[in-house]
Amino acid sequence: MSRPFARLLSATALAALPAAAAALDQDVRTEEVAANVATFADGLDHPWALAFLPDGSMLVTERPGRLRRVSAAGEISDPIAGVPKVDARGQGGLLDVALDPDFETNRLVYLSYAEPGEGGTTSTAVARGRLDRDATALADVTVVFSQKPKVASTAHYGSRLAFDDAGRLYVTLGERFAERFRGQAQELDSHLGKIVRINPDGSVPDDNPFVGREGALPEIWSYGHRNVQAAAIHPGSGALWEIEHGPRGGDELNIPKAGGNYGWPVVSYGVNYDGSPVGTGRQRAPGMEDPIRTWTPVIAPSGMAFYSGKAFPEWEGDLFVGGLASTALVRLALDGRMVTHEERLLEDAGQRIRDVAEAPGGEIYVVTDEDDGAILRIAPLRD
Repeated sequence: MSRPFARLLSATALAALPAAAAALDQDVRTEEVAANVATFADGLDHPWALAFLPDGSMLVTERPGRLRRVSAAGEISDPIAGVPKVDARGQGGLLDVALDPDFETNRLVYLSYAEPGEGGTTSTAVARGRLDRDATALADVTVVFSQKPKVASTAHYGSRLAFDDAGRLYVTLGERFAERFRGQAQELDSHLGKIVRINPDGSVPDDNPFVGREGALPEIWSYGHRNVQAAAIHPGSGALWEIEHGPRGGDELNIPKAGGNYGWPVVSYGVNYDGSPVGTGRQRAPGMEDPIRTWTPVIAPSGMAFYSGKAFPEWEGDLFVGGLASTALVRLALDGRMVTHEERLLEDAGQRIRDVAEAPGGEIYVVTDEDDGAILRIAPLRD
């Protein structure tokens, strides 16, 4: 017997249970497709990111500092050994995970995390290690990037990792939130508030925009960012797209170009949390790039993926974005660089969506940022 359709995952039947404890298994009708949304695995402690392995299992990070393998059947492993020490205060901890483009031959896994320093300071760092065949340990772990400077803040680490078609690694970096630090987003001798581009071993590509400029850090790709927690490579153009947190209003979708200045904290489409103007109080300024799209109220973006699978042909080319404040999976229909339509999925479940990924079979998986976090699977209905 088939189950009745729910409106975008209505939580009515689950109202008597805490949202984090209620396993989901519902058929839903979205604007374009009929799908099933189900809990694939749960019991995770603030999962932050997932990456699919070639065998259909996945690596999942937990912010307190654990990396786990989740099998294709949803079984969660013991923590994988060899993960670097993380500073798990505030928004820090173990954050993104990405596979090397040549993972099937070199087994390299990349992790971003809050790296502890002296006197309570931290920075965003990226380490890589070789995953053993049983996915129980990382070996030869090496730090390939560490944000400069380390500062006394436990917020705005950025931390998304994205490899382009040439195998170069983009790392998104926050401006570390505090007003005394955020001005460094405009300074080229600091990594704060930047997107950097490095080679997989941490070396700097010769064609980075600030290579050879006196006083500029050569890893920098673009600057003037607030806190980029969603990033992905467009499958058609090969360009990096990113969505960053605004303050009170003004989340931004950008396509960061080499050497581009994206305005923070001089201009913003939002205001400070106390209602005061950001910087100049303006939304635009000469020499600063305009966003493709903004959100007020914010969605609080975290994690994104372009859809290119066969499970949902109606969604081909759409962009899916996790929403923390919006407690939604946001679908954006695109025409080139333009967003033509927005749909919000999973809203009624009331879960903070931290990351989203497309499975090898075309299903969509998301992780929820909760004490009892879960992996949810969105799959097409079968006749």
